[in-house]
Amino acid sequence: MTRNGLKGVYDNDRGFSLGEILVVTSIFGFLTAIAVPNFISIQPSLKLNGASRQVFGKLMWARAQAVEENITYSVAFTSNHTMQIIRDANSNGSADTGESTESVDIHIDYPDCTFSVTSGDTTPNFHGRGTTDGQTVITISNSAGTRLVTVTATGNVKIN
Repeated sequence: MTRNGLKGVYDNDRGFSLGEILVVTSIFGFLTAIAVPNFISIQPSLKLNGASRQVFGKLMWARAQAVEENITYSVAFTSNHTMQIIRDANSNGSADTGESTESVDIHIDYPDCTFSVTSGDTTPNFHGRGTTDGQTVITISNSAGTRLVTVTATGNVKIN
């Protein structure tokens, strides 16, 4: 070929060839076929971690509010997916007239997760010094397994 003939080949910038498009599409399809099943299989574990962190966060919030206001905050587990945080002015563990409550439903964000109080105090009460009446263990579970959220008598909350 002459120099002018090669110049025409290299100056061709009208788009991609069919072969190039097919190669890129097949590589993308192959990577997708590997990634999607792995992503789907990890979803329950991610939801279990998220539900555990939501319960953990709400318990820590109740403790912080009790310390800030120097008043008792009680946490009642009303169903296997709902807990109620009560600003408990008279420290009786239930919502009375004039006491504010906040209901937390983990099924809104994590519909396959449930929890139950498996040992200890079934209604942890966070007092003004940040302590509780005793230890409470909350088991959160779904198809991926279980996580334990523990509230100690000193008021510490941790995920196991």
